[in-house]
Amino acid sequence: MESFQRNLQKLAELAVTTGVNIQPNQELEISSNISNAELVRLITKEAYKRGAKNVHINWADEESSLIKYLNAPEEVFDEFPEWNTLMFNELAKRGAAFLSIVSNNPDLLKDVDPKRVAASRKSSGEALKEWRKYMNTDKCRWSIIAAASPAWAKKVFPDLDEKEAVDKLWEEIFKCSRVTGENPTEDWNKHNNLIHEKVTFLNEMNFKTLKFKSKITDLEIGLVEGHIWLGGCSDDPNGIRFNANIPTEEVFGMPHKFKVNGTVHNTKPLVYAGNTIDNFSITFKDGKIVDFSAEKGYEVLKNLIETDEGSLYLGEVAFVPYDSPISNSNTVFYSTLFDENASCHLAIGSAYSTNIENGPEISEDDYDKFGINKSITHVDFMFGSEDMNIVGVKEDGSEIDIFINGNWA
Repeated sequence: MESFQRNLQKLAELAVTTGVNIQPNQELEISSNISNAELVRLITKEAYKRGAKNVHINWADEESSLIKYLNAPEEVFDEFPEWNTLMFNELAKRGAAFLSIVSNNPDLLKDVDPKRVAASRKSSGEALKEWRKYMNTDKCRWSIIAAASPAWAKKVFPDLDEKEAVDKLWEEIFKCSRVTGENPTEDWNKHNNLIHEKVTFLNEMNFKTLKFKSKITDLEIGLVEGHIWLGGCSDDPNGIRFNANIPTEEVFGMPHKFKVNGTVHNTKPLVYAGNTIDNFSITFKDGKIVDFSAEKGYEVLKNLIETDEGSLYLGEVAFVPYDSPISNSNTVFYSTLFDENASCHLAIGSAYSTNIENGPEISEDDYDKFGINKSITHVDFMFGSEDMNIVGVKEDGSEIDIFINGNWA
């Protein structure tokens, strides 16, 4: 118990410092399930110690959400509270930082009509477009961390009883989040530096095209001109550093909206909108999804792909070595925050404008001209494997190995 409390306190400190890097007189918004109250209180206290002006807590309750999905009138899911939109937009304009704590039950909405979930996702996506632009352009500092919950723990460790499963999941969260050492902040500085070495290499190479090949995937991705690879920590417009994801192992870039061809198969389950999608494949032609299949969660995947025009295209391509800490845990977490950091992945939907030169200044009306995808959604799915080979093709046609057998070449 003493060790748990010490690690929980270190996670709270890390979220405030390395995560959102709260500054004196700055506001902080925390979105969390009510089950994480202890961690939220620790984070709140730490934020005020660092000089936060005000901490706003946006509580959620999964069971209440499920009751709503099962019982509310159909038209409710086409609406999103205007006061909620105003709150997020106003906080972003005032320069607040945003912290999300994920502890979701991966199967929460498995018995809910997928159309209800899709409608809710679409209405919230439309309503929060302005706020998401602040996040996607790093104009506000933001971060996501994890907390164990009984339902999530039992999904990850079904053979353990509930208490053992929760304890085991916390152990993995602490380890993957790098808070078990004496100085987590310094550990994260070293980790960010290692990721930035890969970022520097990829940016110097300035590849035109990427070729992905494994036993089940054969995909070619063109990159936008002036693309910028990113990974680890980021900087806001004032040069203040933050880590958007804790944990993170990825280096990510921007695929050209109209230059993706071939077929990709997932290698880890995708949990989306309280449902699991697995054993699926997606085929692209000139950037657009032209075919897909799924043994599990077909309707959910269909609704995701049909969210809007941009959800038929990709917004992100990311490298994660097979020999990475989360991958080596041999654990499927059923959480994108963890599983995307165990495997190379792609994102259906919106691109990050920070992945292209002068991206935040480019008008959305000109996005297609540059090959930037725009959507109200952004959903990562994993396709990396131990036999994945990735080749980068330069402007002159020369080829350089990036990954061999799942790892950096």
